Amino acid sequence: MGSNGYQPLFQTRLANGLLLFRLYAASLFIAFCFICFYRLSCFPAQHAKTHSLAWIGMFLAELWFGFYFSITVVVRWNPVFHSTFKNRLSSRYVEEALPGVDVFVCTADPVLEPPIMVINTVLSVMAYDYPPEKLSVYLSDDGCSDLTFYALLEAARFSRTWLPFCRKLKV
Repeated sequence: MGSNGYQPLFQTRLANGLLLFRLYAASLFIAFCFICFYRLSCFPAQHAKTHSLAWIGMFLAELWFGFYFSITVVVRWNPVFHSTFKNRLSSRYVEEALPGVDVFVCTADPVLEPPIMVINTVLSVMAYDYPPEKLSVYLSDDGCSDLTFYALLEAARFSRTWLPFCRKLKV
């Protein structure tokens, strides 16, 4: 229970099995340090111009690898997982306290975005477990497609049976 008497809406937990990853990352860091030490201690002779350019190129590539590796390891060093408890949301808030939500579904070309996918998106949003009087769904058809318009008309007819079914079975 939280300080206000409610159960928390989410949980944060640390990932398991970090020891192997940290050992792996530490061994790569040590290997990178050895490579840098080797590159700096074995600088090629000044008279070999092509060898110097190759050495500089390799050294810069290894520095880039080290920079990239350090950035990715920092992100993965201490991963956490967040899990939400959606069922606790309805027990915390009464339906009158929930805000109104506007959902905009945009489409432009019925060839690239088939109307069946657009209408499925609209129907899925309309079937949300949210008070229907506080949920508004807008379809913006920038391509002014007749096909999308007629698909929306059919979806409106279908939604009269589909939405009560979804609410009854909590789909």
